[in-house]
Amino acid sequence: MDEFAIRFMDRKDAGQKLAEQLAAMGLHQPLVFALPRGGVPVGVEVAQTLAAPLDVVLVRKIGAPGNAEVALGAIVEGDEVQVVINEDIRRRSGADTEYFESAYAEQLAELERRRDRYVGDRKRLNPKGRTVVVVDDGLATGATMKAALTALHRNGAARIVVALPVAPVQALQELAGLADDVVCLVPSTEFRGVGGFYHDFHQLTDDETVALLGQAGFPDASVDRSENESTPHKRKVEIPPLGLVGDLVVPKDPRGIILFAHGSGSSRLSPRNRQVASRLNDQGFATLLFDLLTPTEGQDRQNVFDIQLLAERVVEAAMWVASEPDIADLPLGLFGASTGAAAALVAAAELLNRVAAVVSRGGRPDLAGRHLQHVTAPTLLVVGSLDHEVIELNKGALSDLNCTRQMQIVPGAGHLFEESGTLDTAVGHAANWFDKHLVSLQVNPAEPAPPLANPEIQALRAAAEPLPALNDPDFAKSFDRFGSHRVVLLGEASHGTSEFYRARAAITQRLIEKHGFSIVAVEADWPDAATVDRHIGQIAQPEMQPPPFSRFPTWMWRNSEFQAFTDFLRHHNSLIETKDRVRFYGLDLYNMRASMAAVLDYLDRVDPKASEIARKRYACLSPWSREPAAYGRAALTHGFAKCQKPVTDILVDLLHKELDYINRDGDQFFDAAQNARLVANAKQYYRAMYYGSHLSWNLRDRHMFETLNSILKHAGPSEKAVVWAHNSHIGDARFTDMGQSRGEWNIGQLCREAYGDTAALIGFGTASGTVAAASEWDKPIEFKTIRPPRGDSYEAMCRDTGLERFLLDFGGDRTKNLKGILARQRLQRYIGVIYRPESERSSHYSYASLSDQYDAYVWFNETSAVTPLATLSSDQEDETFPFGL
Repeated sequence: MDEFAIRFMDRKDAGQKLAEQLAAMGLHQPLVFALPRGGVPVGVEVAQTLAAPLDVVLVRKIGAPGNAEVALGAIVEGDEVQVVINEDIRRRSGADTEYFESAYAEQLAELERRRDRYVGDRKRLNPKGRTVVVVDDGLATGATMKAALTALHRNGAARIVVALPVAPVQALQELAGLADDVVCLVPSTEFRGVGGFYHDFHQLTDDETVALLGQAGFPDASVDRSENESTPHKRKVEIPPLGLVGDLVVPKDPRGIILFAHGSGSSRLSPRNRQVASRLNDQGFATLLFDLLTPTEGQDRQNVFDIQLLAERVVEAAMWVASEPDIADLPLGLFGASTGAAAALVAAAELLNRVAAVVSRGGRPDLAGRHLQHVTAPTLLVVGSLDHEVIELNKGALSDLNCTRQMQIVPGAGHLFEESGTLDTAVGHAANWFDKHLVSLQVNPAEPAPPLANPEIQALRAAAEPLPALNDPDFAKSFDRFGSHRVVLLGEASHGTSEFYRARAAITQRLIEKHGFSIVAVEADWPDAATVDRHIGQIAQPEMQPPPFSRFPTWMWRNSEFQAFTDFLRHHNSLIETKDRVRFYGLDLYNMRASMAAVLDYLDRVDPKASEIARKRYACLSPWSREPAAYGRAALTHGFAKCQKPVTDILVDLLHKELDYINRDGDQFFDAAQNARLVANAKQYYRAMYYGSHLSWNLRDRHMFETLNSILKHAGPSEKAVVWAHNSHIGDARFTDMGQSRGEWNIGQLCREAYGDTAALIGFGTASGTVAAASEWDKPIEFKTIRPPRGDSYEAMCRDTGLERFLLDFGGDRTKNLKGILARQRLQRYIGVIYRPESERSSHYSYASLSDQYDAYVWFNETSAVTPLATLSSDQEDETFPFGL
């Protein structure tokens, strides 16, 4: 018989004919599984005729090197991704492990895309104990069908019927050993491709596939799914600050969570990693597999050997875990492979008691180097007996560890544990280790950790000068030692902490009343600060639109703590001659925040997508931020490029309007000179700021320093100034990541270079409490709890002294023996107007040398948020201006 005499009009026609034959078999309550896309229209007809529920089984073929049509293997989705490998093709094609993992990752990504598109969050049919009919529109080699059948067998199907409109006889014979029944309408002996048997064999689209599934009522909610109630919860996540993609699996009542650190170019999609994770899920552990590198970073092979970079990503993922409500309290384990094992151990050394256990599989823990001696988590090293060189390297690393440690050698296993049964053995060792050691070791965040009984903390405590309460007059007396300086710069570790404002106010009041300081210059806009200067000098105020300090973040200066300080200045000035009054100035290069608002307003109108990018970048305009958005890499788009000139013009126009306001009163010559310099710098600054360049930071701080220098020259050689700014501005940048890694400077460095020993740089810090901050740029104020400091930070050292408040004077005799300790590079926390506890390590910590960065350091163990002022209108504006809106 001429086999080509039998043809199908389309897949629907083929499905109807196939359904007739299946109906005659009398199958008992079958389930129908279709292979998308082509199998779906066939499966719809079969399911409707059999009155059976329909589901899909997603399979992707892994092609051989140089010939994608030859099936090296296939993967099937499910609660556990199944992998079928054709070992004969693998040997003949020369496909190595790196090729297979890359091809696997590509096909798994497409499989997951289809699952999201076709299935979403709907529950799936459970084949366990059921008769299943597996349908496609035809097959050629049968590789994908074989993978689907293998997965259904593993998932407990009682009987499997393969149903096909057409297939080559040879492929059908191979399927016979995998299925209980094979039904094929056209078993072809002269097969020329599936499409040759159809008049209409067009490529189905995703939309057509989804519509057909919906038509079939996919899936049938009436099917008993009681066995699925214990199915682990799965979700795709993004790890801040880079948005690294991860797969989180959380079983019911998890016993802990295990974070995977792969290496040597592997990814979260590695079949071995997924197999290990699935086994651990079965043991009751949650798992997080995530990509440690961005796609761009992954293209540079050197990055997979950058242990410090990989370790930072592990730390960021651990911090993210600690911020997720459903998993935050779970004890944390780290599972590392290859170079990822070293990264896991470096991360464990940083995270300390946050990590309960570490396992290395075929890893290179030796690459963790000096960090090994600081690991406190119990650590298991698993190595294959055939991996001789790595065994010796692991032995060396084992001897360097000071924690509970053990080494397990798996007989007959090579480096990748590809030999039969060896990976299961390795996973068994890991599961037992986590089962034994994965217990919660977290300290209650509400209570500070007990002081460490070590010489460094003891030396710090001995050098610290305890300070009385802020409302005690003796608090400010402690700073008389700086009264002879020309410039005293007072920092803050956040822009929203009450104690920092009140301490600076008390110190500044003392310096004014007892030491003749007559200038207060702050990290604020020149026009806004001018309103304060008029207020404290009782000078009539011209109307200013918008009102001063009314832009984001309003709480930075519009708070009760700062208002109390301006009340003091106003009263002080009322008692002395006009020529001797204290002056108040803003140092900032014209109104950065108003400039940002103008940029956002404009982009909102002309390019909303660019506006979204700008908001994310502005949220990270901090010298300590490691987020790539901080320097606008994403902003270099066509949308940004075309908007740069009109935005810059808008900002310059705004500047001229503000300067017109400034020039309406006294000190006009000085104001005019300052304003001319503003205009000269504006375009260069705005363009750098617009593109997020690090040059904008340098331009801004250079401008602040030059403004301060101009103020001092204008005031005269005998006048002295107090500067209020964030620690990132007043701590010498040369001794921080800012200066050492990115070539940035700040006003503190420039003051030291210009004024030498007559400039005093005083930093401030805290361990806990609350802070006023926002989560995103231009978002509402929130009152956030400050996370306990990291164990490897200066803040942790200061907390562990057990002292509530103290002063460290790095020029005094008490700190002579301390300088070596505090000059060492450690992490220091910086919180700006944005605070993101969930990504604190990357967003708010940077390496610095405390004793080199500052001349003195003021510590408050626990602090509280500032009290924002309500923006209500006032009938007594002359008394409350500029704070009564």
